[in-house]
Order: sequence, then C-alpha cells, then structure tokens
Amino acid sequence: MDGTPLSDTADLRRRRLLGLGAAAAAAPALLSLSAPRARAADAPGGHPPVRPAATGEHGGLNEASLTELRDRLADGKLTSVELTRFYLDRIAELNHRGPALHAVLETNPDALELAATLDAERRAGKIRGPLHGIPLLIKDNIGTADKMHSSNGMRALLGVRPAQDATVVARLRAAGAVPLGKGNLTSLVSSSSGYSPRGGQTRNPYKLDRSPNGSSAGPAVATAAGLCAGAIGTETIGSILGPSGANGVVGIRPTTGLVSRTGMFPGARSFDTIGPLCRTVADAALLLGVLTGTDPTDAATAASEGHFHRDYTPFLKPGGLRGARIGVVRDVFTGYSDHADNVLAQAIEVLKDAGAMIVDHADIPTAQRMMTDFQEALTLQMTEMKNDTEQYLARTPGTHPRSLAELIAYNKAHADTELEYFGQSMLETVAAYQGKPSDAAYKEAVTTVRRVSRDQGIDAALKKHRVDALLMPTGAPTWKMDLVNGDPTIMGSALAVGYAGYPAISVPAGFVHGLPVGITFAGTAWSEPDLIRFAHAFETAHPVRRAPGFTPPSVGL
Repeated sequence: MDGTPLSDTADLRRRRLLGLGAAAAAAPALLSLSAPRARAADAPGGHPPVRPAATGEHGGLNEASLTELRDRLADGKLTSVELTRFYLDRIAELNHRGPALHAVLETNPDALELAATLDAERRAGKIRGPLHGIPLLIKDNIGTADKMHSSNGMRALLGVRPAQDATVVARLRAAGAVPLGKGNLTSLVSSSSGYSPRGGQTRNPYKLDRSPNGSSAGPAVATAAGLCAGAIGTETIGSILGPSGANGVVGIRPTTGLVSRTGMFPGARSFDTIGPLCRTVADAALLLGVLTGTDPTDAATAASEGHFHRDYTPFLKPGGLRGARIGVVRDVFTGYSDHADNVLAQAIEVLKDAGAMIVDHADIPTAQRMMTDFQEALTLQMTEMKNDTEQYLARTPGTHPRSLAELIAYNKAHADTELEYFGQSMLETVAAYQGKPSDAAYKEAVTTVRRVSRDQGIDAALKKHRVDALLMPTGAPTWKMDLVNGDPTIMGSALAVGYAGYPAISVPAGFVHGLPVGITFAGTAWSEPDLIRFAHAFETAHPVRRAPGFTPPSVGL
C-alpha cells in the first residue's frame, strides 16, 4: 500500500496486509536482469506474429487513443481483427521476449474470433457500444467465464472457472470490447510490486530494473507499452494510483460503489473498487462510463443511484480549470521526495496558468493518524479479507483450493515455485484471524474508519479550505526492484482516498531521470466528473507523457 511508515514488525505486518488482494500500492523486485523463469503453461502463445508490432501498415497503433481507434474502425481504415492481431503480435514481441515485461499472464485464445464477429456486426450495421471492436486487458483478479484463467496470479487458482463473467467484464462485452488477455499483478504471497508466482516479475517499461508499482502492475505496464488499447485494474489502497504514476499512464480510482466488484477476488470490500488505466484522461473517462451502474449482486452500488454517469466524456471541457479551487495537501503527502515535490511545484504553476486558484496547505486533519496507529483500519481489512476470501474460494466453481487453509497447504506443497522468493506469513495471519463481520469490534471499526477518513479527513479539508479538489504527488520516482528484500517504504497519494473509498485520478506530470511522476486529483464521494474535468484540463495544458523506451538496467540511475 502507498504511504505507511514502517518501524517494527507490527507495522510491517499491517502494511503487507493492506497490500494484499486487490490492493498494493507498493511492491517491486528483481533478482537478476532476467525476470523469474517463464513457465510454458502460462506463456501467452498461439498467435504467431504476422508483422513487426510497431511497423507495417498499422504502425503507431501502440500509442493510438480510444477515440482514434474508434474513428479508424468506423471509417473502415482498420478492422478489429487487424487491431487485435497488432496487440497480440506486440505482446509476443515484448512480454516474454525483448524487454520481457511480464505484464500479460495470458492472451485470450478466442480474441481473434471475437474480433471477427464484431467486424461482421459492424458491416451489418450493428454497433454494440462505444468500445465496439477495441481490445482491452483485464487484471487477473477479475473473473471471466471463458477459456482464460482467473487465477489472481497463483497456480493454485488456475482451476477457478467462474460461472459467469464479472459484472465489469459483462459490461465491457456489451459495449463491444474484446477481452484481450489477463494482466499480471502483485500476488497474495509477494512483497514485490508486480510479482506473482505464475507470471514472474512485471518490469517498468521506462527503466527495466525499476518497479512497476502494484498491484495493477500488468495492466499499467501493458497500457504504457502499447500492448493494449487500455486496461481494467482494481484498487483497495493504491493498486491503480501507484502503478499509474510509476508507468506514466492515467488511472482512475472510482468511488467505492460506483463500479460493481462482483466477480473480483476480494481485498477489503469497504475499500475495493475497479477502474480504468489508459494513456489519456479522455480514454479513461470513456472507459469509466462503460463500467458504472448499480448491480443487485453488489450492495455497495445501490448508493451510486443518481450519481453515476454512463458517459463521462461530456466533462472533458475546454478551460476546465478556470475558476476551480484546488487545495494542495502538504502534511504527510509531500516532503518524502524532493523529486516528487519539484514535479508538484511545476504542476501548480501549470494549474495557475490554466485559471485555477491554488489553496496551499489544504491539509487533511487526520492524515497523521491514518499514517500511524490506525488499528481500526487493520481490523476492518483483516475481517473483510478473511471472510470474503473464504466465501469466494468456497463458492467459485472449478477445481482449486476451497479455503485459505487449502490455499496455504497448496503453496507449501509447491514451495519451490509458489514460495520461491517470499513466504506466506501474511496469508497465514489472515487465515488465523477470528474476527467476523457480526462482531461489535468490526462494526465499530467501520464507523471509525469512515469518520476519520471522510468526515474528519477529506471532507473536512475540502470544507475548511473551500476547495473543489485536493492535489498531491502520486508518488516518488519508482525504486529499483529487489526480489530478495521486497519493497521499501512507499509514500504516495492513495492512503486517505483508499480508507475513505473516495475517488482520485492520477495524471502524468513529469519525468525524473527518465522515470514518470504523476500528480493526483482527489475529491469527495461521486466527484468523478469534477476530477476528470480538472485532470483533462491539466493534461491539455501540460502534455508530458511519452512512450516508454525500455531503457536497460545498466543505463542511468
């Protein structure tokens, strides 16, 4: 998770727990210049390259926006089969070969057939939705009822066979998207961002020995490197924001409840959310609208009634920062990195020039408490993770461990591969936890976390300083990976919004020695329209993102 100082074993346990499952705003690693060995059963094969991935008739597609792709598909200059083939070829070139990004666990064996069906529908005048014919990557902790696995990066769960697509996947299909493959992630037994026993270590495409951050490392790296048109990630605390900042892409952490989590491997339901990772704010806004809506199978989405939008692109307004009051959060969320602070300082000048009023030191009153001894947050996550994971394993169809105890036993029996670099003490801690959602301590913890993070936290800062959004660095330039020691202490923007279940969007803001650094706009519940407007206006005024160069580890820092 982003942003927890560690001082002792208890703190370490707390941080790793907050990074398990759908979360993980921290985690890097690499033992050598070769990522952990690829296993043939997991390699994305079956699609031999037809042309070099970045050249030929459709060169440049690796950086094309969703709008550009929709236009080219609509006017017949490109087919979905050609586009899908392009990404499959590029994955074949860059994922296990070349820079060996290890961002994609597997490709969809039916992708080209699905693309051909969508091409035929287009010729017949049928357009399913705004993503018709566009391939997207899906994080591996989101279930798909097809030939792909839904393993959460673990071989023990390769036999998981969901009876139906996760709600977000069903909505993507209804909008015409092609599920291209599954993205690598930070697994339950990893202390390194983007490492899973099944997929190995995901690498940062800007500098290959640097961490991709996590846990949505694969989706972020694949999007940055042009292995897909965009991707779907998940976040508990920092799993979208952290990788977005580290890989120079746009990531939206929606309000918890804006997007259904049904079909997702659980982290902590009070914090969990699913959101887009894209190369532009406009793309992320387009993709977010496809994902939203109430879902009777996820009770949290009932609160989004009257707040969600099916299309967020109308909020991409010229001059979107004029008259906006943006509060800069200093306490806790700056001061840990001179590099990040310098990028933030430049971003503030851009915001001023674009017409925003900057309110400095719009600090979150409870930030220090959330950063240090926030036992209630640990109680909440431990209870939810233990009970929800047990239920997920027990009810999900397929041949796989049906409980945490069976999952732990599987890993022990296959320790040479599943525990090759890291143990599973945190998984064992969760399994041994006795708290239940019916306990008074849990109910009190939920109330306390919401009060401290929302009423006394983000909402208090917004109200006191009369600002429309809060601003802070997404994180420092990313660190060197280390499969021996795992991640260092990580600071970033994700903690308060994660605890609150509030929205945030990370946007590329600069580079430090070739490494991307982002800034985060955060707000109160259901404020995605404002955040998208501000982020888009900032991106328009300060278009710093550039394609990664896959710099070898021996070059530069």
